[in-house]
Amino acid sequence: MLQPKKVKYRKQQKGKMKGNAQRGNQLAFGSFGIKTMEEQWITGRQIEAARQALTRYMKREGQIWIRIFPDKPITKKPAEVRMGKGKGAPEMFVAPVTPGRILFEAEGVPIEIAREALRLAAQKLPVKTKFVVRRDYVETVNAEL
Repeated sequence: MLQPKKVKYRKQQKGKMKGNAQRGNQLAFGSFGIKTMEEQWITGRQIEAARQALTRYMKREGQIWIRIFPDKPITKKPAEVRMGKGKGAPEMFVAPVTPGRILFEAEGVPIEIAREALRLAAQKLPVKTKFVVRRDYVETVNAEL
């Protein structure tokens, strides 16, 4: 499961997620990717589930890149605890994503396989996503002579 080895501060405030992604909103490594259409916190477990679905369908061919990392600690108080007495203990780490953010990228497989693999990965995530293809991508067809 993805989480930071060490953090400067154990607890963080919730913060606001408004506007579109300013960084990480274009394909940088692969030819195919999935882009988020809404803002949400994505947990390390959800990222790992999506990665497994993606890798399994691609049969470990090609290459994938995970473009988000859960580095925001989320705290929870135990069940049936009265109000007050401070903030709860860190429970998990999340990656806050805003619309336009590229979540996963893939390369080295045909477009049909990449589309289906990324669709299966997107089903594991709590956000609406869109399949994107690199602008200069050209499909190579095996021409038999």
